[in-house]
Amino acid sequence: MLFFSPDSGPVCDEREIFGKLPLKGARILELGCGKAEKTRIVAQQAASILALEVDEIQLAKNREIADLPNVRFDHGGAQEIPEEDGSFDIVMMFKSLHHVPIELMDEAFREIHRVLKPGGYAYISEPIYKGDFNEILRLFHDEKIVREAAFEAVKRSVSRGLFGLVRQEFFMSPMHFENFADFEKKIIGVTHTDHRLSPELLQEVRAKFEKHMGANGAEFSMPIRVDLLRKA
Repeated sequence: MLFFSPDSGPVCDEREIFGKLPLKGARILELGCGKAEKTRIVAQQAASILALEVDEIQLAKNREIADLPNVRFDHGGAQEIPEEDGSFDIVMMFKSLHHVPIELMDEAFREIHRVLKPGGYAYISEPIYKGDFNEILRLFHDEKIVREAAFEAVKRSVSRGLFGLVRQEFFMSPMHFENFADFEKKIIGVTHTDHRLSPELLQEVRAKFEKHMGANGAEFSMPIRVDLLRKA
């Protein structure tokens, strides 16, 4: 298994990657659903989705969503899934595995294995520690250790026989920000992490960000790795 690939893959929306899964009519568990952007896309085909989130502020907002009748939003983390054995066809984690505490990552994979039906899929996408956007992010939120730990946890889940590796895919996810205020709102101001930047650090982040500003805002391509696993 590769942590990253020299061939970073195509620039594309992630729906082009997870759209290859047998989503139609599936019972799906999404772990760390965030703002439910991917949830909304997957819900177009899935029979049902349980979308779990540990951020209480974001979860409260998600529970106000009224136009996704086949989605249930609830509180929960990957390391302790509040569902019965063999409940789901597919478990999906979109850039959320590295947010699981490192000491609980192995337990998270045991839980994912437990709630999947035999032959069920685990779709894990994770940002790769490379690229211009990462160079800005790491100034105030360096994820090198947790991203590496997440990949090692994926590998252990395969080597221990919980899952078989179906395939790995690499792609570049496009990102757009209108200006630094937009970046500050969407990235620094997230509710799941308490980013408190000193005025000096905020200015350093702003200066690095604004080097990428063009006439239509700032454009980035984030390298992403997808590990598609199947319950052994």
